[in-house]
Amino acid sequence: MEIDENTHYAIDIYDNAMFVLALSDMADMADSEKDKAKWLALGKKITDKVNEHLWDKKNRKFYPHIYLNGSPFPESFDENKIYYHGGTAVAALAGILSDTEIDYAYRRMLENQKVAHAQTIGLTIYPTYPAGYFKNVSMYPYGYQNGGDWTWFGARMVHALVKAGRIEQAYEALEPMLDRVIENRGFNEWYTPAGEPMGSGTFKGEAGVLYTAIQMIKNAIH
Repeated sequence: MEIDENTHYAIDIYDNAMFVLALSDMADMADSEKDKAKWLALGKKITDKVNEHLWDKKNRKFYPHIYLNGSPFPESFDENKIYYHGGTAVAALAGILSDTEIDYAYRRMLENQKVAHAQTIGLTIYPTYPAGYFKNVSMYPYGYQNGGDWTWFGARMVHALVKAGRIEQAYEALEPMLDRVIENRGFNEWYTPAGEPMGSGTFKGEAGVLYTAIQMIKNAIH
């Protein structure tokens, strides 16, 4: 990553949700109740700020970005039409979303999956940014992080569904992710909406989140 005159500083839900998860882990590892309370209090503060600034109440979604020095995109482009699956999944896992909003988010992801003709809810975003909006040539529509289908994100939404007690939804979401691993005989980094495996064929991140999802479902039903 490089920071230069082309950098557009931004605040987003994915990074903040990951921070909240990290603070929760810090609380779990704390040596004293005082330290534990400190990390939990900071996590709550970040969660409250996320809900205040990044949550779009009207559309029941997170704003894609809050830019600190102007958007890199033309004024004619409404970035808020984009729904961020990955960031929303991590926010659900971090406890930022209520159980009701987790259910709504899952149903919204299913709708986007259907319209995009994708295999799973692991779409990074939907709709995609238009062609040519990124200098990185891999970020074409439905490529890589611009609408590619990532189990890395989709399975973490499965984790959140299990934590919320929505076991049937979790199983429903997980099944096509497992099917394509078996079909392709490998753990791929990401997939096109048509299910073509892309990137690394030995992506440990996919293997890890799938294993965790399986174990969470097994533990929840036994």
